[in-house]
Amino acid sequence: MSSRFQRITPFLWFEHQAEQAAAFYVQVFPHSCIGDTTRHTADSAAASGRAVGSVMTVAFELDGQLFTALNGGPLFRFNEALSLVVHCHSQDEVDHYWSRLSAGGDPQSQQCGWLKDRYGVSWQVVPDEMIRMLGAADPAKVARVTAALMRMKKIDLAVLRQAAA
Repeated sequence: MSSRFQRITPFLWFEHQAEQAAAFYVQVFPHSCIGDTTRHTADSAAASGRAVGSVMTVAFELDGQLFTALNGGPLFRFNEALSLVVHCHSQDEVDHYWSRLSAGGDPQSQQCGWLKDRYGVSWQVVPDEMIRMLGAADPAKVARVTAALMRMKKIDLAVLRQAAA
């Protein structure tokens, strides 16, 4: 992991699973790694309810994108108001990321390519071809693709192509 800083870094608040989540995510995405880990001092431990010396933050990189995970305690939870989008070039990529990210997650939160992983983080597993279909100039084609999409959990490009035809 490089020591560079990017202008905007997503910062994810976990109750106590920052280290496990970062390790899980770097196994899902290629070209990924764990970076620096900071540990709770007496002051930060007292403020967060965590043990002195326990993991406070974990820097990690997913396919070139830097993230930081924080063990911040139970004060805040993830929700669908923020999601991470995984752009896919093929159905094989959609299948890979969907199966890996949704494993152990909330099956009730799956709709139109959205899922919630085992840590409560919302993801959108989106094939780029679908985005192009939804941006087509033909409103009837867009309506058919949208109708097909609304019936899906994981995106099925073959079904969307058929709807677009």
